Amino acid sequence: MFGFSRLPQNARGCLLYEPLFLIPYSMFSTYATIYMFEMGMSETAIGWVTTLTLLVQVFSSFISGYLTDRLGRKGALLYFDLLSWTVGTLLWAVSQNIWFFIAAAVVNGFQRVPHTAFYCLLVEDTESKDRTFVFSILQFVAMLGGLFAPLGGLLVAQYGLVPGMRVMYVLACVCMTIQFVGRHFATRETQIGMRKMAETRSVSLMAGLREYKGVFRSMAGNKPLMMIFGVYILFQFQLTMKGTYLSLYLVDDLKLDSGLVSIFPAVTSMIMLLSMWLLRRQSDQGLHTVMLWGFFISLVSNLILILPLPGMMFWLILSTVLAAAGTMMTYPYLEAAVANAIDDENRASIFAMLSVLILLVVSPSGIIGGGAYRLDPSLPFLLIVLSFAASMALLVLYKRSVGREEPSSA
Repeated sequence: MFGFSRLPQNARGCLLYEPLFLIPYSMFSTYATIYMFEMGMSETAIGWVTTLTLLVQVFSSFISGYLTDRLGRKGALLYFDLLSWTVGTLLWAVSQNIWFFIAAAVVNGFQRVPHTAFYCLLVEDTESKDRTFVFSILQFVAMLGGLFAPLGGLLVAQYGLVPGMRVMYVLACVCMTIQFVGRHFATRETQIGMRKMAETRSVSLMAGLREYKGVFRSMAGNKPLMMIFGVYILFQFQLTMKGTYLSLYLVDDLKLDSGLVSIFPAVTSMIMLLSMWLLRRQSDQGLHTVMLWGFFISLVSNLILILPLPGMMFWLILSTVLAAAGTMMTYPYLEAAVANAIDDENRASIFAMLSVLILLVVSPSGIIGGGAYRLDPSLPFLLIVLSFAASMALLVLYKRSVGREEPSSA
């Protein structure tokens, strides 16, 4: 599982420093919504700030392909990671009112530029047969980060929610900055990246953006590609909705102690580790079936959250276990399917357009989720259930459209 030696330099460099981002992120992300709530923001205001972040992400996604080609994968990754995360976490750490959160939302919204650059740096020098392995390792690192989430709970229990969150944001600012600089020196510009830098040196931003028209036209004409993109978009929608409202739902509606909330990411990580071990010998021939079962299990896990079942803690733990197993059965294979479906020559532009499509669907989720939560706190999770049902239907259609071809070789 840990065959790092079989990976090229860029994949190793990216994965090696990733814990410095994911560990502090897992600590503060669990409480981010509650932190905003404790700072006096209403559910609707939280939704608007979330939507603002996503709207800025739409803009930064749209220009990310051009900037990734123009600055190089490494340059775009370093500069915009420092802007969106180093500056963003610092703003969250010193926030006093909604205007600080608005400023942080705008700054953090530029994270889509390094997202595109990281994606290109991670996969461009990696053979297609190794990409599922790379994304499995990336998911494994994310799971290790989740194991540290209870440290955030200890800080909240010791110092209170607001002071504890300020400590977590400062810690994140320091660790993430070390990661960005360390990764920059541990990787090298990809061959395609160097060529794209030379080609776009004299190309203006507007000229570069005009080329997107042809890219989008070729994407729209490829039905199987759009189907797998549809599955990916729905997957990102439910991640955003659940990430925004799960902790608030547990504390505000189900009256769970805020110190216990951080236990759930740790349970998620442990179950994902077990699921990864169980799936390690899964052959490519069964990946569609594994992904379908993963979506179904994820659907059931969210359905449990909104059903009036006795013995709340048992069902919450069961829901967490099922959600973790479902994610591990879908994420690495879905990421690899999308990566292999995109041509290396136009990877930055196509991935940028995919990011725009994702965000156009996901951006309203803050307002929709905030309004739905005010009507009934369980409604955001009903929307998640419906998104998984739609993902299953799209995956079946995709399977039929490509015949016996599997997602891993899309």
